Amino acid sequence: QVQVMESGGGLAQAGGSLRLDCAASKSIFSGNTMSWYRQTPGKQREFVASVTSGGGTAYGDSVKGRFTISRDNARNTVYLRMNSVKPEDTAVYFCQVWTARGPYWGQGTQVTVSS
Repeated sequence: QVQVMESGGGLAQAGGSLRLDCAASKSIFSGNTMSWYRQTPGKQREFVASVTSGGGTAYGDSVKGRFTISRDNARNTVYLRMNSVKPEDTAVYFCQVWTARGPYWGQGTQVTVSS
């Protein structure tokens, strides 16, 4: 059974930090790009960051310089380190694995940033 599972969301104060983890089944993690997206009610899902199997990264403009994505291939896990968080970072964060068969998504984890 293929699994994608996020963890680490919660409440943070503006200016603080959070780390999100995403563990995926080895069968889909290996060799594939891992990404984070976020969504707020009534809005489309927004790209946050991605990391390729080779370690290449990309970031959405709103998080550049504040968030860092990384992956641990031995643990089949991708991380999103969120620094200097802002109230506008409040959203449900989703992990995505892009495979040749299409994307796999996790259930999401809520991040709330208070001012």
